[in-house]
Amino acid sequence: MDTGRVPQTTTPPTAPDDDLAALSYEQARDELVSVVARLEAGGATLEESLSLWERGESLAAHCQQWLDGARERLSAARSADQPSTGQADQSFDQPPGAASSAAADHASNS
Repeated sequence: MDTGRVPQTTTPPTAPDDDLAALSYEQARDELVSVVARLEAGGATLEESLSLWERGESLAAHCQQWLDGARERLSAARSADQPSTGQADQSFDQPPGAASSAAADHASNS
């Protein structure tokens, strides 16, 4: 017998995306770790999984914004601390190991 009720799905207890701006890097990272753990554990409905995935994407982007801002601040501080030589130190903006391989390439071409 159909009672006309629509099955209810539970939504994950996360803050809406509008609240992302209020999260510190550490808060967003910790929530992202929690979201990933819940997705990896399985057992969520499709709707819950999609909601978790979307929240995780938003949290990851928010964390990346924090990291990009930190990189800019560090780069500016390093530039202010170094005397101007006409060459910018780009090693901070390169992946680990890229600066040493570029130096090795330069040395082998000399």
